[in-house]
Amino acid sequence: MSHMLPVNTERLLRELSPQVLGILVRRYRDFAGCEDAVQEALIAAATQWPRDGVPDNARGWLIRVATRRLTDQIRADTARRLREQLVVSLIPADEQIALAADVAGRSDNDETLDLYFMCCHPALSVTSQVALTLRAVGGLSTADIARAFHVPESTMAQRLSRAKATIKDAGKRFPDLSASERAARLPAVLRVLYLAFNEGYSATSGDQIVRLDVSSEAIRVTRMLAALVTDEPEVQGLLALMLLTDARREARSGQNGALVPLDEQDRTRWNRQAIAEGGALLDRALSRGAAGPYQVQAAIAALHDQAASMDTTDWPQILSLYTLLLRMHDTPMARLSHAIALSMVRGPAAGLEALDILASDSRLTGSHRLDAARGHLYERAGDRAQAAAFFRTAAGKTTSTAERDYLLLRAARL
Repeated sequence: MSHMLPVNTERLLRELSPQVLGILVRRYRDFAGCEDAVQEALIAAATQWPRDGVPDNARGWLIRVATRRLTDQIRADTARRLREQLVVSLIPADEQIALAADVAGRSDNDETLDLYFMCCHPALSVTSQVALTLRAVGGLSTADIARAFHVPESTMAQRLSRAKATIKDAGKRFPDLSASERAARLPAVLRVLYLAFNEGYSATSGDQIVRLDVSSEAIRVTRMLAALVTDEPEVQGLLALMLLTDARREARSGQNGALVPLDEQDRTRWNRQAIAEGGALLDRALSRGAAGPYQVQAAIAALHDQAASMDTTDWPQILSLYTLLLRMHDTPMARLSHAIALSMVRGPAAGLEALDILASDSRLTGSHRLDAARGHLYERAGDRAQAAAFFRTAAGKTTSTAERDYLLLRAARL
């Protein structure tokens, strides 16, 4: 769809998709059926809007089309119990379509956040909550989500199917959540937004370095969440992390869309307004008490943003923060980043030793990032042959065209 639509239209569809899904799920109570209907409506929009123009009430248009798809599905599947799970009243289908159009035309409510909290249903494991929300609301593919969780795509597909079935059984009703219920689901919502932003900022597949529609939507929804939940420092910390990271976006690509690594970026192109806003958010969050993982990561991002160059970066402080982060949230990517910071403080040999230990982590099996990190550290150590070999190996594993081209060019230069 991204190759067929203007950027502004694609962003509009990305923004409206979860809103439409939230409205339909509340009305028809069948998550999987509603998700399928919304996907069909998006395909219809991608086909018709370039030809006919974007409707004045784009959300209402999508709701009407998706509702028609649902009612067609009901009529075609009367032998099964789908009707009971989709229809919430005895209102005839045609009247439901009219009602949906009327509500869509009158309501300015953005139900995106509600849908995030809906998907994080307590009947699901935290992993399944996050995966389902990324798929249904974040718009990520099953392959994208599998890479985020370091599992095979087939495994993630099974998890998503089970999650939808569980929601179908447990989610007969989607009442307004109480404050305590929202608080219980908040960590999963934050995790979803964090992973969605990361996938948008550093696209793991395709020929784009940044999937702006994904990262921008994650920032937009996190802003909404920060305005709603004002007493949770980690929400402010996550928004700060996003802004401080996204501030470097323009400098991450060079001529012909080539990937530019952090140490080669033109820092005058960094967005100082976003850095200032992110820094202020981080200061407010840290003043509230003990820091959480998102605040720690935001502090690391702030140190990078404040430095005039790689050489003047406060690497000892960054290493200390990664050490703290590992005590809070031990993940493969945090360990990988810790090894890089270790190499900047104690030399490439120390970093390579840490990477050797990390190589036994099954979650990194098949990932290109470990090989790419080894390539960088061997290059810093002066072992050009080893560096080139690891860069080539990493290039063969990545599904991102921009990363592959960068790694191959790096190997060729060595």
